[in-house]
Amino acid sequence: MAQCVQSVQEFIQDSFVPMVAVLCSEDAEKVTRKNNLNFPELLRPFCRLTSEGHLRDPNNQLVVVRSLRVCVTGISTRPPHTATLRAALTNAVATCQPPDTTSANVITAGDYDLNISATTPWFEAYREIFLQSMPGSEHEFLSHYLACMLVVSSSETVPLDQFLKLSQEQHKIQHSGEYTHPRWFIPNTLKYYVLLHDISDGDEQRAESVYEDMKQRYGSQACYLLKINSRQGGAVGSEEQIPDPWSQYLQKTHTQEVFDDTASTNSIDNDLNSSSKMDDGDTPTKDGMSNNLDEHPLQLDQSAEPVLPGQGGESLEGEEARDPKPGGPGGGGGAVALPSSSGTHGAWLTLTDHDRIRQFIQEFTFRGLLPHIEKNIRQLNDQLVSRKGLSRSLFSATKKWFGGGKVPEKSISELKNTAGLLYPPEAPELQIRKMADLCFLVQHYELAYSCYHTAKKDFLSDQAMLYAAGALEMAAVSAFLQPGAPRPYPAHYMDTAIQTYRDVCKNMMLAERCALLSAEILKSQAKYSDAATLLIKMTSEDSDLRSALLLEQAAHCFINMRNPMVRKFAFHMILAGHRYSKAGQRRHALRCYCQALQVYRGKGWSLAEDHINFTIGRQSYTLQQPDNAAAAFRHILINDSQQSPTQQAAFLREYLYVYKSVNRPSGETDSEGVLPQLPLPCLNSALTRVFFGHERRLAEGEKQAATHVTLDQECDADISRLWIRLEEQVVAMVNRGVVPQSFQPTQACLSQHTDNLRFPLAVVNEPIIVEVSFRNPLRVPLSLSDLSLLWKFTPEDFSRLPDNTHPSSQSITNEKEVLNPQTTPKDDVITTEVIAEFNMSPEETKLARLKLLPHQTGELRILGVVYNLGTGDSGNSSAEGLPVGGLSVRGRQDLEIQGPRLNQTKEEKTSVKHGSDHRLDPIITPPMPLLEVFFLHFPTALLCGELRKAWVEFVNVSGVPLAGLRVASTHPHFFTLGARGGQGQARTPLSPAASEHNSAYKTVSAPPSTVAALTLVSPAEFGARGAAGVGGSGGSEGMPLPGQVLQPGEALQVPMWLRGPDTEGVHEIHFLFYYESTQKNGKLSHRVLRHTAVICAIRSLCVRASACRSNTLALTHTPTPAPAQTPAQDHRSGSMLVFVDVENVNTSEVGVREFHIVQVSSCSRHWRLHTCINPAGDKDSKLGSRERGKLCFRASRCKPQEATSDAENKLTFADLNLGNEQIVSSSTPCADFFFRRGPCPDQKRCGVVAGAAWGQGLGSGTVVDDSLAVVKKCSEIELDLIVLWKAYVVEDNKQLILEGQLHVTLQTIGKEVCSLTQKEESQEMVLLKFKPDPPPPLARPSQEQLSHLIKTCLQYPQTYQHSFPQQSLCMVPVTLMLSNCSLAQVDVIIDLRHKSTSPEPLEACGMFVWLGQTQYKLQLAAQEVRCVRLRVCFTQPGVYNLGTPRVFAKLAHSTNMYETSQQSALPALIVIDGV
Repeated sequence: MAQCVQSVQEFIQDSFVPMVAVLCSEDAEKVTRKNNLNFPELLRPFCRLTSEGHLRDPNNQLVVVRSLRVCVTGISTRPPHTATLRAALTNAVATCQPPDTTSANVITAGDYDLNISATTPWFEAYREIFLQSMPGSEHEFLSHYLACMLVVSSSETVPLDQFLKLSQEQHKIQHSGEYTHPRWFIPNTLKYYVLLHDISDGDEQRAESVYEDMKQRYGSQACYLLKINSRQGGAVGSEEQIPDPWSQYLQKTHTQEVFDDTASTNSIDNDLNSSSKMDDGDTPTKDGMSNNLDEHPLQLDQSAEPVLPGQGGESLEGEEARDPKPGGPGGGGGAVALPSSSGTHGAWLTLTDHDRIRQFIQEFTFRGLLPHIEKNIRQLNDQLVSRKGLSRSLFSATKKWFGGGKVPEKSISELKNTAGLLYPPEAPELQIRKMADLCFLVQHYELAYSCYHTAKKDFLSDQAMLYAAGALEMAAVSAFLQPGAPRPYPAHYMDTAIQTYRDVCKNMMLAERCALLSAEILKSQAKYSDAATLLIKMTSEDSDLRSALLLEQAAHCFINMRNPMVRKFAFHMILAGHRYSKAGQRRHALRCYCQALQVYRGKGWSLAEDHINFTIGRQSYTLQQPDNAAAAFRHILINDSQQSPTQQAAFLREYLYVYKSVNRPSGETDSEGVLPQLPLPCLNSALTRVFFGHERRLAEGEKQAATHVTLDQECDADISRLWIRLEEQVVAMVNRGVVPQSFQPTQACLSQHTDNLRFPLAVVNEPIIVEVSFRNPLRVPLSLSDLSLLWKFTPEDFSRLPDNTHPSSQSITNEKEVLNPQTTPKDDVITTEVIAEFNMSPEETKLARLKLLPHQTGELRILGVVYNLGTGDSGNSSAEGLPVGGLSVRGRQDLEIQGPRLNQTKEEKTSVKHGSDHRLDPIITPPMPLLEVFFLHFPTALLCGELRKAWVEFVNVSGVPLAGLRVASTHPHFFTLGARGGQGQARTPLSPAASEHNSAYKTVSAPPSTVAALTLVSPAEFGARGAAGVGGSGGSEGMPLPGQVLQPGEALQVPMWLRGPDTEGVHEIHFLFYYESTQKNGKLSHRVLRHTAVICAIRSLCVRASACRSNTLALTHTPTPAPAQTPAQDHRSGSMLVFVDVENVNTSEVGVREFHIVQVSSCSRHWRLHTCINPAGDKDSKLGSRERGKLCFRASRCKPQEATSDAENKLTFADLNLGNEQIVSSSTPCADFFFRRGPCPDQKRCGVVAGAAWGQGLGSGTVVDDSLAVVKKCSEIELDLIVLWKAYVVEDNKQLILEGQLHVTLQTIGKEVCSLTQKEESQEMVLLKFKPDPPPPLARPSQEQLSHLIKTCLQYPQTYQHSFPQQSLCMVPVTLMLSNCSLAQVDVIIDLRHKSTSPEPLEACGMFVWLGQTQYKLQLAAQEVRCVRLRVCFTQPGVYNLGTPRVFAKLAHSTNMYETSQQSALPALIVIDGV
């Protein structure tokens, strides 16, 4: 149970107090009426004694009476009507509400933190009035009158005669038998004579004289002179503030007076008259009433329960008009407002009068009441002791003496009825019960328990169940109240009494009283579970109010346990709220549901939570709390409801109705108001995306628009970073290689995946599109209308220099416009797009794109969305788009975006902090140019290496001139724009149609080449990237514009050559178009346009190439070693063979019939293709499917150029056409793609030395470690090959000719390279071992590398005729040519002693010998060619292999000798023919 103001001992003592009746004369009533009080009301605040009283029990033991309270009431000869009492209890609960300032009791139980009322004053008020309404009964005497005060005014003519009249009237009421109500404790009731003297209007001497006469007649112990009304005129002076102790008792007094009302002239009729208005016209019954307790008016019957406010179809306004406001201190509440309770009370009384009244009560109690009670206890005890016999109990033997007046004995079944047995007043069983009650009233609980226990046995033996139940009840209470607790509380006594009252006697009133007492006792002993069980058993259908109160107290028992039972608390609070609602106590019902909701909220019990919220909404709306009602219905809608669609639709209609009633006043007036938040549909602010700029135009005919950025694209973090890197590269190139600190990457579309720390930039007069994600959580459709954005704008002129002289602009918002759609919108500032109708299906997630068009520069803040919400019922629609007859309300939802969580510093890691997200706070900048790009004839599929010509069109669609146009791409080798040089410009067609069927290459008619055509080209002509020989990824290219500016509305078409990627598959090619404005913009320096092209690359040809040294060395002059000679002379020029293997790897998926190799070109600073040494014939190589062709070329060193820096950087293009048409490889677009080609894998891996190093020699001071670089250069070359081809394709029964080119780079002699990228083998996982890194090995050239230092060649006649008969020895001259392939001096040793080391030695019969020296030691300068004259001797004819000389070579500064391997794969055969 909840906490109470009183302790359980105080509560029980105040529930059973001595009852004192009052009879007043009319003059005495007039005296008290001056203070707006009657006499019982005048005494009520002073009825509790502040000092101890004493009396002695029959054993002469002193009994101390502490804090005794006396109940003084007027005499009423009839009980109030049932409806009146029912209304009194109902209003007592209704008027006592928990004030807002009450401190809540916070209970933590597990995961729950509950705010519940610590006290329940409405329950205490109900309990107090209920116990005060207990009428007198035959089976107990606790509520019977012990004494009667006779009050007469001193202003009476003969006061003693008036006392006599009042005494006779009291005697008539008690003893005449005409009145059954009220009941009196004992026949000789104490009469106490009070002379009331009005000091303000009376003779004090006369009053004293009368008082003396009274003492002589009635004795000084039975009379008292009470003087009141000391203040003259009843005016309260400003200097003295008199307290009002009656205010807290007035409502209680009224309730009590309802029970004490009498029909006599001495009684106060005001209370009854005011209460009779609620009796539905029922007239009071006659004075004589039955003694049967079954007819007690508080025996609540559901059928007789009054119709309370809010029931029976009454309107809410009617209930609110009668619904009393919370009030009444101390938890008490009155039933009906009394005339006597209004105005000032005690206005004629002073503090001295208060003391006089308090002294009067004390004198009455100590000198009159307590001695009277002590006397009667002794008399009853003497009577009972004198009658004691030898029977089984104290009074069983005397029953034969008093049995004459007892009703005849009945059967057991009849005895179990309450009226089955009635004792006469003088019965000994009742005498002991009377003695027990007297002892209980004066707090002598030990003797009272003994008497109750004795009486209980007698009643049970007689089967007087009502009497027995009463004795059991009071015995249990007496046992509990005994000081020192000599015996435990007999709870089973109470259980038996409650069961007897309820089941046997059918008296729920007595059972309820017993349950209230027992529950309070059990609570004081912390037996909350037993108390809750007891209270729950007492609930029934006969009284909703009683059941609600008891269920609420049971719920408090569950929550106050040592281990709180939270769910049981919530469940019983729901039950209590339901019964409160049935009883018409809507405020209490709402409070119970709200407290229970704390437990059910957010725990997954969605159906229970929906029921609670729905009930809270209904009750709040009925109680004129529409805001709380709307909030409750809102919770039903925003949660993931599991209700049926029909129930959800009902919830939605309830919410819309309540919401509309809440906001109707603000909608009707033009006063400044704020639209409230709507719960539906669910708005996911984190998914909000913002797009800046116009939506791109789609394809127009053959034109294909740039993809740029759209809201339909999915956000990819990797792609976003790629675009940012591209933009940084372009910005750095424009700003001389430095990215400005103020650089802000362009983000056309902002989302939760983008960096939103900075304020985004938008351009004036360009739309801002906000994409909002709505989700309909219900299974019913929703209809939204007039959907638009809510914004706040601060104008600011960014063209002016920032200073403090200009005052800050005032913010502009469209809140008033969206609040009232009839208001003229602010289109001169920002045009707001309104979506007229936006329908959502059940459980649908739908995106809404709302547009704003700013017309001024400044700072914009997008606050949220506003719309009309209605039910999406099917049927006819009105002109506004809402269902006919449906509800529609206008509201808003704010866009509140939380930034990313900060996780950098220690403080941020240990707490939850979020950064800023400014995607909804754009800055509107001055006008900027706007570029649109279109592509014509842009393919979607290409063969690998295929060349295709397309067109790109640039259009300035803004009103601002455009300049500084540049194009950057992640694949610069994929495209080239425009034409290079004057010759290219001359042949560039004016329109795309002019060159539709022409070749993309620049061609010249020429027969098949025997010697390559040469062209010198500077890489600078094709962009800065060519200087490095390799195009870098992400490079940008400037676009020449007419007059360097593209005016507003102008368009420019530029040819674009495309080349298919070298790797098959699907490729995404990203283009970034960069442009600026001709006017400076402090906020936005540039703009970009993005385009992503998807190209499918199909396999075409695979080119493999390799190079080897030539076996022949040309020598035009006899060489003389000269160190000063340069290695670039003609007689020292070298040559090599280049083998090109071309394979058709196309799978004919696109209808390719055959490929034609039309030309092979080379590009290098030091080498060039010289001639094609393929067999004579058709040199236009044709390759069918899976066919392979081999080509062999001789390459020679380039001729020396003039020693200028310009010449050193130029490249030599050599073209060898195999058909009747020569393609100029040094012109656009062939040369463009050559310079844009990506670096080959070998070049990345090996790091090719630049060609400029070829002209550098090694000095004499070079260390041995440099020999590695020298030796490597011997086998390294730099020769790029361009293989140009044509393919014949059949498409739509038409033959098309496709062109293309493939690139390979030869870097090392003897190593084959391929145009197709080889797949790298995945490395196996290796166990990591944490060991120190070994020192790097000493870099030395390998054996294979050193074998390429010297190239050898034997010159001799292939056939030699000799007459052996004439001369037996045949001597043939042979020349051995040695060529130094390195850039350093080389020591050479020629050894002729060894036999042939040819892999396949071909020797004829006999031997041959070398004549002369067997060894030669030479030193060759860098790239020197030297001849050595030799002679060989044969003895007989035959075929001989002269490849027996072995050549050893070493660097001049090296200490080791390394043998070189023969580079010629062919044997040196000579035929000796005898004549």
